Amino acid sequence: MLWHVIFLVLTIALLFTVAISYYIVYAGLHPSHTDEGQALGYMYSEYPFLKPWMRQLQRNGLLRDTTILSADSVSLHAYYIPAPHPTPNTAIVVHGHRGNAFHMLHIAYMYQHDMAFNVLLPELRTHGKSGGSHIGMGWSDRHDLLQWIYVAEKTFAPSPRIVVHGISMGAAATMMLSGDETPESVKCFVEDCGYTSVWDAFSYVAHRDYHLPDFPFMQIASQICRWRYGWDFREASALEQLRHSEKPMLFIHGTEDHYVPTAMVHQLYRAKPRNKAIWEAPGARHAYSYHDYKTEYTRQVSAFVKSYFYQKTKKKDTEK
Repeated sequence: MLWHVIFLVLTIALLFTVAISYYIVYAGLHPSHTDEGQALGYMYSEYPFLKPWMRQLQRNGLLRDTTILSADSVSLHAYYIPAPHPTPNTAIVVHGHRGNAFHMLHIAYMYQHDMAFNVLLPELRTHGKSGGSHIGMGWSDRHDLLQWIYVAEKTFAPSPRIVVHGISMGAAATMMLSGDETPESVKCFVEDCGYTSVWDAFSYVAHRDYHLPDFPFMQIASQICRWRYGWDFREASALEQLRHSEKPMLFIHGTEDHYVPTAMVHQLYRAKPRNKAIWEAPGARHAYSYHDYKTEYTRQVSAFVKSYFYQKTKKKDTEK
């Protein structure tokens, strides 16, 4: 009888552990589309200057969209905005977790309105109008971003100069991409409040919100992700990709980021061997560095990007 009770307790404990682990995967990777109207309303309330700019773009037919098919036949969507005047300078701007292209309009404004760049705003899998079965957390998205680079090359100029700029999960995707081989047209990267790895990001939230230890929940959740989607939480590491990253990168992070802890940017910065700069926005929350320091953010990005667009020699590591 005692053994029956022990067996029952162990079975319940195992089922509970697996259920919690599955929830970690579900909560992080389950698709959840954000309505474009809601996204626009939010962006207009936070960044009022976007409304007249967007109206002008729409009135002049300058906010356009396109779709492509991924290597595994998933439909991927993007918006693009040509520069005010013909130029090879182009920014690919990548949104965060459960966002869409419109959540990056403030960064698009900076590049198109203030810096006179072309802008491409891809929507990652299961976000916006893009298809897909699950959120890639940047890891699988890096392959799609490579395809969008080829689209930008064909769309904007025979020989474009490209910067890839991501925020939050988009920043993680940007860093993960930077460790792979990219076309010569890609001159540099900007990452804003990206995480070190999917393991670290999910572990932090599990500790903070649910007081769960890593073992055994993260191990099981990571294995479930591998079984279902072909990759695991440790493998999906911006930190490891940065060790192989050669092209220049600007790291940006708010000092009061409690969603992706500010300490992560210091790990990421140290991991990149060379061609790097860092700027920390004092007191800024997660993804609010531009919101709180619009002028300085624009100055930092413009100076960094343009220096590598027009200069062939490698720059020394700098801290700003």
